[in-house]
Amino acid sequence: MSINLFDLTGKTALVTGGVHGLGMAMAKGLGHAGAKIVINDRSSQVALDNAVAEYKSVGIDAYGYIFDVTDETAVITNINKIEAEVGPIDILINNAGIIKRTPIIEMEVEDFAEVIKVDLISPFIVSKNVAKGMIQRGGGKIINICSMMSELGRDSVSAYASAKGGLKMLTKNMATEWAKFNIQTNGIGPGYFATKQTAPIRVDGHPFNDFIIKRTPAARWGEPEDLQGAAIFLSSKASDFVNGHILYVDGGILATIGKPSNEE
Repeated sequence: MSINLFDLTGKTALVTGGVHGLGMAMAKGLGHAGAKIVINDRSSQVALDNAVAEYKSVGIDAYGYIFDVTDETAVITNINKIEAEVGPIDILINNAGIIKRTPIIEMEVEDFAEVIKVDLISPFIVSKNVAKGMIQRGGGKIINICSMMSELGRDSVSAYASAKGGLKMLTKNMATEWAKFNIQTNGIGPGYFATKQTAPIRVDGHPFNDFIIKRTPAARWGEPEDLQGAAIFLSSKASDFVNGHILYVDGGILATIGKPSNEE
């Protein structure tokens, strides 16, 4: 019984931006739990095809669609295509996102707005239109990928932190409105993870690497696979009475103020 609570066999999951990195890691977790995986990319058919091939190489039933998650017309068109060609979307992970590292005083309004559009408005657009089908079918799972910046600030990420803080509250409001339809809406807040993007700074002696190791009670970077359990839990029957929660997978960073500079 307890094992079956986490079984996703027969479910279809849409993971936006699941062509690489943490999105792919979470999607693989759902795929290995039995779900059919649908991913999207905004513009690169090559990247999309390569990602689908990678999923299939490890035995996951995967499909790819090109569309821009900030374009509501394209989102609606492709949701209809996915549900006609693959199956009703039972699970949605709003993973697509961007970041622009610019100090507030130097940041152009257009750049700030672009981050908000991708990181906050697109989850609103995709969730709103996927939820319509979930309501008709009597349930579903929506997971918004939040961030440490949903809770904390950092230099030069004002737009990203604003979007991710807003996404935390959008998650709670989606739960408030849709729980009565048996839709569970929750978030995952990754800590600092070992990805291709972070590889250049994850070396001994690099100031940021040393900072993360010392700041994280687990004393390490997260591995992408560390997100899979959280994603499976929030996608499965095991979380049927969990709603409006942000699950931080951060090695304990948010649990502590950190060590004084004179402590090892």
